Amino acid sequence: MHRVATIAAIVDQHAEDAAFLWLRRRREIDGPVLDETGIGRIDQRLEANLEGLMAAGKTGWEAAQARFADYAEPGELFVLGTLAMRWSDAKLVTSAIDAGASLGEAGISSLSAAIARTPRENLRPFVAQWLDTSDARLRCLGLSALWHHRVDPGQRLHDLASHSDANIRRRAIRLAGGLRRHDLLPAVLAGLDGETVKERLAAAFAACLLGEARSAHPVIDKIVLTEADHAEAAIEIRLLTTPPKVAKAWLQKRLSQPQLRVAATASIGLFGDPLVMPWLIEKMREPELVFAAGLAMRDLFDVDFNDTDLFTIDPADLGEAFESLIDGPLPVAGRVAAWWDEGRGGRNHTPFHSMRRLRLDALRAAIATPEAPCADWRRTRKFPAWM
Repeated sequence: MHRVATIAAIVDQHAEDAAFLWLRRRREIDGPVLDETGIGRIDQRLEANLEGLMAAGKTGWEAAQARFADYAEPGELFVLGTLAMRWSDAKLVTSAIDAGASLGEAGISSLSAAIARTPRENLRPFVAQWLDTSDARLRCLGLSALWHHRVDPGQRLHDLASHSDANIRRRAIRLAGGLRRHDLLPAVLAGLDGETVKERLAAAFAACLLGEARSAHPVIDKIVLTEADHAEAAIEIRLLTTPPKVAKAWLQKRLSQPQLRVAATASIGLFGDPLVMPWLIEKMREPELVFAAGLAMRDLFDVDFNDTDLFTIDPADLGEAFESLIDGPLPVAGRVAAWWDEGRGGRNHTPFHSMRRLRLDALRAAIATPEAPCADWRRTRKFPAWM
């Protein structure tokens, strides 16, 4: 790392913008609003700011450090981690990892994202060390590197999948499923009884990818019923791994349970049946279900709703009963009803495939073809931000 002539204000702006853009990317990467082009434009801007920091050398690193000192948040840690790893500087990598300790699991997630944006050859000096250490956080980062770059560690994965630390086991089990390591099925099935809900959910999905959905479904059903924060993710896995007719009956029962109405409503679009639209429009008139109904509608149609007036970012547009809502954008029931009545889902539009749609399609393909590797749905087209 070198020091070059720089303009401090510009370097500082690079550090701030890179953190902000990554946070926005993280929020949208698996969501229903942007497609691969929209995410690609964010990527172009993010990459430009990271390159600006790298070109500034030591000054860029100091700007990122100063930003983290003022705002010890996931976005700022991501910037630190990305710079350190792309430079392959062991001292700086250690500094970034140490800085993330105060953020707990959020810190590991930020550093994992930095690993994902770092070329494999730049990580090579670190990953084996991380996997061999007794430090659980470093082993988690090593497993993140294997996951993001789809590297099979061979026999070593057996030991990691049966490790005493739940976070290590969870990541190892996820990797086993993604790599289609059928030899690790016993460890995956053992994870169904894991000590944390995250481990059990990861094991359930890995089991489904390895052809053991029947073993996973009771665990998924229990998570849906007892773990509100994970219900929507669990419902999604259940519906994707269940024959359509059985899945519809299963979801209908959850729609009748008050504590599951929101999550179940949000998932109904996974069936791809537009005949549910009149029912969804009615749910859009209920403050409790309006956001969920909008999510379901986005799953039903390959329409870029950003180019329509069917959604609003101001809850007050929907009436006094909706003013306190913080989720958005929200569908406007009257406008959606008119759109549906006029064209039954829109006509003559350019097909729009959101990042959520790409993720769901990749998961469906992975479940349908047990021997094929899981596709990376997060690859994006990198268009210039000004196009």
